Amino acid sequence: MQRIEEANPDRLAQIFGNAPWADNNKMPAERLQRLVDHFSQQDLSPIVVSNDLLGGGYEYLLKRFSDESATSAGQFFTPRAVVHLMVRILNPQPKDSVYDPACGSAGMLIEAATEVMQSGGKVAQMRFYGQEVNQTSAAIGRMNLLIHEVEDARIMRDDTLRNPRFVDNRGKLEQFDVVVANPPFSLKNWGADIWATDPHRRAIGGVPPKNNGDFAWVQHMITSMKPKTGRVGVVMPHGVLFRGGAESKIREHLISSDLLEGVVGLAPNLFYGTTIPASLLFFSATKPKERKGKVLFVDGAKRFTKGKNQNTLNEADVDDLYTAFASNGETVKDNVAARLVDHSEIEGNSFDLNIGRYLKADAAEVIDVGDALAALDASRLELEHAEKEMTKRLKAAGYA
Repeated sequence: MQRIEEANPDRLAQIFGNAPWADNNKMPAERLQRLVDHFSQQDLSPIVVSNDLLGGGYEYLLKRFSDESATSAGQFFTPRAVVHLMVRILNPQPKDSVYDPACGSAGMLIEAATEVMQSGGKVAQMRFYGQEVNQTSAAIGRMNLLIHEVEDARIMRDDTLRNPRFVDNRGKLEQFDVVVANPPFSLKNWGADIWATDPHRRAIGGVPPKNNGDFAWVQHMITSMKPKTGRVGVVMPHGVLFRGGAESKIREHLISSDLLEGVVGLAPNLFYGTTIPASLLFFSATKPKERKGKVLFVDGAKRFTKGKNQNTLNEADVDDLYTAFASNGETVKDNVAARLVDHSEIEGNSFDLNIGRYLKADAAEVIDVGDALAALDASRLELEHAEKEMTKRLKAAGYA
């Protein structure tokens, strides 16, 4: 493994370094020998096994790893259907640069390349960039890109919020055509102490709460998109849509600046390590004419296939959610609600983006107990956060 790294310093340096090949406690010699003997019987040369097939096998193993240890391994793998939906909406083009500031296993970058190729385009002029704080995740991402033959890709390892690595010669943050990510939800120790004086001026609309870095990721991604062609897609917990305080001010700024293009609500229990429902936020430097001064809301909470431990989206779910988004909510399918809402209506709701305010649920809706419990858990978390904020303000004002 060391010799392979040494022979490919630009692409493979430090990829295998953490693997426990020589640790007999983690990889007993007998098991390692059986592993080598098994693969020695298989012909995995490119003539027999295509890169697409090898890449599919690699993603299958990542998914199995995440399935079996969801809490610790969810950081490596975002459900493929969610990635596919986001990338389809962002619509990468053959000359675009694509950036994921929390790239994990690089699935978003690979999906962007795949989307272009499946649309008949070539990726020879595309550029792919990712940053990841976890060394193991970064190594997995680099290997994933290599196996999928995504050639022009750079993965940097560091804390994106504290130390973004993609900067130009003047130290200015680089900007990209497509910025897409599923960052860690609600980071507590994310670097709030440096945000107000951030040299990259990412604190657009204000500084997020010191114990919740969700909007810091949004601000970083928006600052990282090109001023004319840039598009951003990010996975966020529903709390970012309605939480008060500093986050409300940031929401107001993003809406008033006409950067927010759309909000897509997803079903609960789709992601590893959390049962709460997530939302997809899409921002654009230049919105289509018919969407200027408006925000598109799409509610896909009822579209999923129920699994034993985790819900999933199937191909029809992705197609229908994409259709609703692409058609400005004018074309919707079963159990998908969508609507294009004027900024004035959102302002009348104090810039609250809670999807239920703009898309009324069917009064005859049949409630699924599992989904209701997941929503209850999410509400409890939001209530706990709100109570802590209220207690902190009361103490600051001398009432407690």
